[in-house]
Amino acid sequence: MSVVAANGLGFHVQELGDLGDAGARGTPLVMLHGLLLGSLASWYFTAAPVLARARRVRLFDLRGHGRSELAATGYDLRTMAGDLAALTADLPGPIDLAGHSWGGLVALRFALTHPERVRRLAIVEGPLPPSRGAELTAFSGAIGTTDPGAPADPALPGRLLEALPAAVRELVASGRRQAERLVRSIYTLTTQTSLLADLRAEPDFDTAELATLDRPVLCAYGDRSACLDGGRRLAAALPDARLTILPGGHYLHLEAKDALIAALDAHFAEPAHG
Repeated sequence: MSVVAANGLGFHVQELGDLGDAGARGTPLVMLHGLLLGSLASWYFTAAPVLARARRVRLFDLRGHGRSELAATGYDLRTMAGDLAALTADLPGPIDLAGHSWGGLVALRFALTHPERVRRLAIVEGPLPPSRGAELTAFSGAIGTTDPGAPADPALPGRLLEALPAAVRELVASGRRQAERLVRSIYTLTTQTSLLADLRAEPDFDTAELATLDRPVLCAYGDRSACLDGGRRLAAALPDARLTILPGGHYLHLEAKDALIAALDAHFAEPAHG
C-alpha cells in the first residue's frame, strides 16, 4: 500500500500498468470512485486491470474512504478536485480521467478548472444535479434527522445495510467482515463528517460553463438508472460528448462490467480529438 500526503491528509494510492515512461504506452489514466459505497477497489477489481494493459492507471481512495484518512469536511466537488490536482501533479502532460458517480463529477470539475491538464474524460453515472446523487438518496431515509449530539442509534447500522443497492448488497453478502466494514464506514461518513451536507449544498453545473469544455467526453449511463436524464443533459451541454447507454442501473462497473470496459478502452484509445 502506498500512502501519499496531500492537502493535509494521507491518501491511499495504487498504480497498475507501466510505471515507467508513461509516454511509451500512452496517456496516464486516473480513475475515481463514488462516495460512501466506493473505494479504489471499485475499479481495481473491475475495469482497471484491463485498461492497464495499454496504459498506466492510477487509483486512489477519496478522502474519508477506503484506506485514505478520514476528513471531517471537504466532500464538495471543488475541494475533492483539489485533492485530485495534488495527487496527479507528478504525472506528465495531459492525463485521462474516468470517474463513477460523484467521482465522475469530481473529474468533471477538475477538467473545467484545469482543461490544460486533461486529454479525455469519461463520466460514468455522474448525477445531475449533484444534490440528487444516488449516494445521497440511498441513505438519507435510513439516517433520518439524526442529531449529531444524540446517543448512537443501535438500529442505524442495520438500516444502512438494508439501504445498500442490490448489486452492492449481493457483493458484500458473502463476507460478514466486509459488510461490517462497509456499514461502519458509511455510518462514520454520514454521522461524523460534513459529507451529506456537502452533497446537499453542491450547486448544479452551469450549462454555459459546461459548453467551454473542449475535450472529448464519454458519458456512460445505465438504461435503468435514475441518473440517465441528467446524463442526457450533460451530453447535450458538452461540445464534444458522446452518450453511451448500457444495460444496468447506477453501478455499471458491476452490472455491465464488460460493456463498460469496452466503452472506456475504446474512448481512451482514440486520439485527443479523434
